[in-house]
Amino acid sequence: MLVSDFDYYLPEELIAQQPVEPRDHSRLLVLDRQNGHIEHSKFYNLPQYLQPGDTLVFNDTRVIPARLLGFKPETGGKVEVFLLNRTMKDEWEVLVKPGKKARPGTIIEFSDALRCEVLRDTDFGGRVVRFSYQGVFEEILDILGETPLPPYIKAKLADKERYQTVYARERGSAAAPTAGLHFTRELMNTIKQMGINLTFVTLHVGLGTFRPVSVENISEHVMHREHYSVPEETAAIVNQTLAAGNRVIAVGTTAVRTLETAGASGRLEAKSGWTEIFIYPGYDFKIVKALITNFHLPKSTLLMLVSALASRKHIFNAYQEAVNKRYRFFSFGDAMFIR
Repeated sequence: MLVSDFDYYLPEELIAQQPVEPRDHSRLLVLDRQNGHIEHSKFYNLPQYLQPGDTLVFNDTRVIPARLLGFKPETGGKVEVFLLNRTMKDEWEVLVKPGKKARPGTIIEFSDALRCEVLRDTDFGGRVVRFSYQGVFEEILDILGETPLPPYIKAKLADKERYQTVYARERGSAAAPTAGLHFTRELMNTIKQMGINLTFVTLHVGLGTFRPVSVENISEHVMHREHYSVPEETAAIVNQTLAAGNRVIAVGTTAVRTLETAGASGRLEAKSGWTEIFIYPGYDFKIVKALITNFHLPKSTLLMLVSALASRKHIFNAYQEAVNKRYRFFSFGDAMFIR
């Protein structure tokens, strides 16, 4: 299967630059993954498509101010450091621009209170750095760091919390799990009162979710690892749901990747670790039965994942329908429920 099989035409004006207010007033395309039937609705109508006994699984990661602007003290040359994954207490996998200025041994200063040393290169073109600082690292990062938005979003975001889900709590992501941006606390309460389980996993979104596929044959693509965690309570609820014959519905592709990694045996395990799982057509889903997601970039691994769940044919028909109906695409765009 080729990368070109997952290309589609998207008018640039359909790339959402600002989120909808209120959060749950975005549009919702409902796709039956068995027969390809499409319905058009609003996100606040999601409860109409849910059933008592269903379990919604959310990714509760929180976006950190991952972009740091610094300089090399010996030359004054500007350097951008983008945090991806924390590997040890003070060590991180990062991307550095320009990379030529960040050879092992290089010191980068951000302020009197924060600097880092480049330790080594990574296999994905990044670096591993060790930070030294005065005070609490997270507090310094909140002051000096910038919350990164995807490069296709050109507009400034007035409220930084709008790029966080209302349930975000575990700090560590370089990007938001954007399917969750549509949920309000009121909508979540409504769903819970219907007898539907709401439960959480954590996957810190890093480079793996957005890294372009650079090989033509997608089976040769290697995902960058991302850290995940599945609590005991979540594993118990999900396994009970499956045993009862009810649906496990992932909220976002990161929740899918977490559930399928920790549930490779067909039973979800409470565990933490690193995942490099790459889901594309032909994959046999073990845990996830339905998915709430946004509309994804052409040729992306996320588009391949949703095509694995609903078939490439049904997904591309739905995407063409969304373009025709002028849906809004990508992180701040509209939503799809694949059921």
